[in-house]
Amino acid sequence: MQPPPTRFLAGAAAVPAADRLAAWIEALAARPENRGALCHWERLPARPPRHGELSLPLPAALAEALTARGIERLYTHQVQAIEALRGGLDTVVVTGTASGKSLCYHVPVLERLLAERDATALYLFPTKALAQDQLKGLTRLASGHPDVLRVVQPGVYDGDTQAGTRRRLRDTANLVLSNPDMLHQGILPYHARWGRFLRNLRFVVIDEMHAYRGIFGSNVANVMRRLDRIARHYGAEFRFVLCSATIRNPRELAASLTGREIRVVDDDGAPRGEKHFVFWNPPHTDAARVERRSSNGEGCMLFSGLLEQGVQALAFTKSRVAAELVYRYARERLARLKPGSEESISPYRGGYLPEERRRIEQALFSGELRGVVSTNALELGVDIGGLDAVVMIGAPPTLASAWQQAGRAGRKGEPAAAFLVAYNETVDQYLMRHPGYFFGRSPEAAVIDPHNTYILARQLACAAYELPLATGETAFGPQTGPILEALDEAGEVRTIDGRSYWAKTDFPAASVNLRTISDDTYTICDRSRGNAVIGMVDAISGLELLYPEAIYLHGGETWFVRDLDLEQKVAMVEPREVDYYTQPVLDTNIRVRGELQQRAWRGESVSLGEVTYSWQTVAMKKIKFHSLDSIGYHPLALPRLTLETVGFWIAPGEPAWSAVARRGLNPIEGLMGVRNLFMTLLSMLSMCDPADLGGKIDSSNLGRPTLFMFDRYPGGLGFAEQGFARLDELAAAALSQLEACDCATGCPSCVGLPTLWPAQQQDPDLQHGRGIPGKEAARVLLRHWLDYDADGAAPAS
Repeated sequence: MQPPPTRFLAGAAAVPAADRLAAWIEALAARPENRGALCHWERLPARPPRHGELSLPLPAALAEALTARGIERLYTHQVQAIEALRGGLDTVVVTGTASGKSLCYHVPVLERLLAERDATALYLFPTKALAQDQLKGLTRLASGHPDVLRVVQPGVYDGDTQAGTRRRLRDTANLVLSNPDMLHQGILPYHARWGRFLRNLRFVVIDEMHAYRGIFGSNVANVMRRLDRIARHYGAEFRFVLCSATIRNPRELAASLTGREIRVVDDDGAPRGEKHFVFWNPPHTDAARVERRSSNGEGCMLFSGLLEQGVQALAFTKSRVAAELVYRYARERLARLKPGSEESISPYRGGYLPEERRRIEQALFSGELRGVVSTNALELGVDIGGLDAVVMIGAPPTLASAWQQAGRAGRKGEPAAAFLVAYNETVDQYLMRHPGYFFGRSPEAAVIDPHNTYILARQLACAAYELPLATGETAFGPQTGPILEALDEAGEVRTIDGRSYWAKTDFPAASVNLRTISDDTYTICDRSRGNAVIGMVDAISGLELLYPEAIYLHGGETWFVRDLDLEQKVAMVEPREVDYYTQPVLDTNIRVRGELQQRAWRGESVSLGEVTYSWQTVAMKKIKFHSLDSIGYHPLALPRLTLETVGFWIAPGEPAWSAVARRGLNPIEGLMGVRNLFMTLLSMLSMCDPADLGGKIDSSNLGRPTLFMFDRYPGGLGFAEQGFARLDELAAAALSQLEACDCATGCPSCVGLPTLWPAQQQDPDLQHGRGIPGKEAARVLLRHWLDYDADGAAPAS
């Protein structure tokens, strides 16, 4: 596609800089070494605003407060949301990034607080940073009129809130900003202390709804049912207000989260600045067209180049390791080309201390920082100002996530740019070849399973602690009775006269983490500074980042892991400048525990059942910066971890095996290629992160090579079950992806292994070093299956 005119990112005050930026991109793409890298340039035109009018005017004080913030009229979606909530309807607002979704709940909440002195509202955000950010915005809005400011008594209630402030909020606040984790562990179990607030609850806001998928969303859905149950106990009646980036099933997801019928508002009336979207594919480095240049290196080059052009930019990476590497490389490049400018950039990711992350957010907002390299930790809507450009290094796990990241540029309606730099992996390369899929397809559907047995058992224990569960309660679904019976048998609850009471002295919510398999964390301490804490990491990741003699990357610096205390869960590190970093080597195993379903599929027998997956960090590799050369290998002795989950499996029969062998090809390689395609494509079909899925070839369970696909969550969350039910669609997509790839014998873009789990710990640039299965063997195997009819009848000979 030809690039658009060079009036690129042009705002009224920055036309020269914008023209230089466009010329820079065109010149960069025209260099001989970059030939073919710019494979698509999409122009998204500006869009004017569309406004609406409320059927009844706002209270004068609130209208004046809005005017003081420069808001004279409301957009169409804001009007529709306010009217729906005035009418007593639970509502979800689904509009673009920076479309003013916050006003869709601020306005009706403030209107109610002005009219009803005792009314209260609860705002829930997926991160602490978002709650703090929204408090600032709410305070600015309320400050627009003294009557509004006097009425609103807001405060953030989370794990960082001091004890004295917590008491004050319980006693006097009418608008509490928190997160689902604090609601789960710090409010609901102590609901008697919150009686005043809960009795008068009128609104519950769930912002960034699209973040609540997978295990987190499934847990939060049950927390919402617990909240609803306790609010009714106090006689309260409240409305849910949910806000989301664009997803395909907002009504379904909102209903699953809340257990209620939902009104959808998706008529986005906000203006949008012109946006230019560039797809950049690192060029091949070999004649066989298998290897490509480092995606981290290409992303660093684009990110640094944008900064050199005077652009404020944000780079997103797919892993913590990649964020640290790109920051380190960008810092080196800037120091070399423009000494001093390297001080204007920073990394940002999970594992940094809260105060460190807040400092980075504020510096980016103020303009003190010109660039930040981040994981998806900055994807959600913390106000970091109006950036000019975003560089996404590696395709985000979902289209909704990609558009959310791209939306971080141009958040004030100004023109903006977004770059997607592909990794040499299946999904990324598919998008490079099929940009229409990215720009023309509706975003994916979010998947949660509130009735997941593993999750529900823990949530019912929490509910029983809060209020006895009566026989016949339906809020948690039809599995409630059998699960309570199991909890009774285990001695966790006691059922008396049809009511189940918590039977233990401990506090069940304290041991239930909403977000992860592991409830434990490792503390990372700097030995050189009196064991000062520099970061945190979950226990599973700890065994893959902090093993003895590992190099831990933090702030772009290299830290040597001196010791890992497995009992106290403390890693002792010290700064050490080296020219390499380390990566874990994992050993994995899978065992079938029981079969749940079986069906015939295109000449094969396919099973869905319970499996146990285990893994262990058995060694580490030393990887040299920039060159990615392996310069050392060291065995380790660390504990083996296990996961009991759900998966499906196929053990190809003799006809399929012979179809591949007759061509003189290796059937095992064919099955490996299919496994790799299934892992990445099933994540696209089911809207989960690729790290939520596992795939393994194993012969020990059935006595012959078997392909296993499984969920990487205890008890499963329905992703493998979707694959089991949608095998036709999955196999057809796999064959289409394979045949569209222009490599000769197989590459990371088709049959190459997708990012290993846990993806957040791996450097995706290193995945090219693994063996590539035979492309033709996978094609023959898929074609053999798809030539059968749906009932399994064999193809004509």
